[in-house]
Amino acid sequence: MLFDIVTTVIVLVAVGLGAGTLGSMLGVGGGIIMGPALTFMGLPPSQTAATSLFAVTSTSVSSTVAFSRQKRIDYRHGLELAAGAVPGAVLGGLISSTISEADFKLYFGILLMAVGTYIVFRSSILKEKEARKISIAQHAAIFAITFGAGIISSLFGVGGGVIFVPVMLLIHRMTIHRATATSQLTLMITSFAGIFTHALLGHPNYVYAVALSAGAVVGAQLGARWSKNAKAASLQKMLGIMLVAVAITFILEWLGVKL
Repeated sequence: MLFDIVTTVIVLVAVGLGAGTLGSMLGVGGGIIMGPALTFMGLPPSQTAATSLFAVTSTSVSSTVAFSRQKRIDYRHGLELAAGAVPGAVLGGLISSTISEADFKLYFGILLMAVGTYIVFRSSILKEKEARKISIAQHAAIFAITFGAGIISSLFGVGGGVIFVPVMLLIHRMTIHRATATSQLTLMITSFAGIFTHALLGHPNYVYAVALSAGAVVGAQLGARWSKNAKAASLQKMLGIMLVAVAITFILEWLGVKL
């Protein structure tokens, strides 16, 4: 039994390290990797979401500190996005325990399919443009989008970076290096709200969460450092393809196909 626990902790630290590194480099949040890993380990939906989100919180704190030192964070826009995401994160935490394991895998699979496709084609979808003034309608759209991102963040434990980064690039017209850094600030605030809600409901597995966090914090620092000069195109494609493969696995399981 002790050997099994030690092995599990080592595996989770390694998963957290990889997730923290990739999440920090690409600005998508390491939960998109940690969540599926915990699901494969058999944790129920609410515990998967809460445990992953605990580690996402650790990653985002570590990344935010690193990016703040590099002076890459746009605090005004980061806080603006968080204002919409925080109430969504609370709602996501509250409804996470109402989803069955089968439906959780289906919804998670659909989310991963969308995220994986986005990551593969991100370079052609998101192009840096000149800054412009944002209309009232766009501000309302940003609030609605980030509210939804907050729900997804707490419901699946993935963070909302995959939504925050496109908003910053397409609407705020920020550069990719500034957007990925600023998204970590928004992730940090949003995930704090989500994990607080999950903790009140008793959802997290704290042993697993600490193990993931230990690796994720180190990975976030490495990712923040490497992202300054990284050419992430190949990395993005590999991660995107991996997420699509995991998504297909989850959807096939929901359909009753034995793998």
